[in-house]
Amino acid sequence: MSIRPVRHISGTTPHVEGAGVHLQRVFGFGDPSLTDPFLMMDDFRNDDPRAYAKGFPWHPHRGIETITYVLAGTVDHGDSLGNRGTLGAGDVQWMTAGSGILHQEMPKGDALGRMHGFQLWANLPKALKMTKPRYQDVPSGEIPEIVDDDGTIVRVVVGSFWGRTGPVDGIAADPQYLDITVPPGKRRTFPVDTYRSAFAYVFEGSGSFRDASRPFGVLTEKEIDGREVHIRDESGNRTLVVFGAGDEVTVQAGDEGIRFLLVSGAPLKEPVAWHGPIVMNTREELAQAVAELRNGTFIKEGVRMR
Repeated sequence: MSIRPVRHISGTTPHVEGAGVHLQRVFGFGDPSLTDPFLMMDDFRNDDPRAYAKGFPWHPHRGIETITYVLAGTVDHGDSLGNRGTLGAGDVQWMTAGSGILHQEMPKGDALGRMHGFQLWANLPKALKMTKPRYQDVPSGEIPEIVDDDGTIVRVVVGSFWGRTGPVDGIAADPQYLDITVPPGKRRTFPVDTYRSAFAYVFEGSGSFRDASRPFGVLTEKEIDGREVHIRDESGNRTLVVFGAGDEVTVQAGDEGIRFLLVSGAPLKEPVAWHGPIVMNTREELAQAVAELRNGTFIKEGVRMR
């Protein structure tokens, strides 16, 4: 067995997306080979409804899959194909945009105004970019949760782990998506198939991974005496750790324990032509998609690229 070394470690960066949603970008719109087959990940976490209530109005997607995981609050969603629904705390939606849809997502806070969730984008291989769009909405109760003897908790969102299999299937990237909590002071090792690329995203507590320094916090905006200042969150959360080759990931939890997403998938190693939520393989395909969006022929539903 070989422990995966750390290839890259970084904090998140603040962004405003949609109609004014304040979020933290974990990665995206940089070098896609670093996290191939995953393109982008956002952490939308806020206790102020003014920072997220306007949501993500109608926007297009093509050539990718989006994975939305809600921890607090709800997200109402709908699309141009007539799909409608609401994601609640603990729920997951895996949307295969394929040949193209128009989509909207409107977050709402819980009783205390809290909203927290993640959205991850996975690339589709060339052969599947123009497939028929589909949804897999999974309620929290259907996601296997494993509690080990030392108190470690693993929610198996996608893939198989410790003898349990998540409810989402038929995904091109053959991913594994785990929500892991390790109690204070515990050291744990988790298997990851050697053919997958893998990353961890720390979002609660702190800890360290082999060959990595202690995860560091992100600069967050605070209002003090009427002034907006940046303060570094020292809890260790909001840290991205990208791993190199190997078949295990080892973490040492800090004094408050650690909670992180451990995500892995089979890299596509294909060219990427990217414009916002449209991801193709060539600039010509991308230009065609943008032209179709403008002339009203973007929605294909099931038409395949030859």
